[in-house]
Amino acid sequence: MLTLPPVLTHAQAAGFSGGLKQLVSQQGGQVVADASAMTEFDSSALAVLLSCRREALAAGKEFSVSGLPPRLRQLAGLYGVAELIPVTA
Repeated sequence: MLTLPPVLTHAQAAGFSGGLKQLVSQQGGQVVADASAMTEFDSSALAVLLSCRREALAAGKEFSVSGLPPRLRQLAGLYGVAELIPVTA
């Protein structure tokens, strides 16, 4: 499981995204991004999730998100990317 930080705004997104390829490579056949600790975020968090998805798919792995905050799910819908961020139970 790949754990997202509690704060993931524009200021943190680039630094976190820089290590995504390595983090994804350390996961098994399914990459699950745990967003349950996220308390402060903006649309940059969506960019991080989409980058994580892209890295997972490029590595031939499945991708999903657990614990997605409702407000972030709303943002994904507004930006039209909700279907690209599958949520696990």
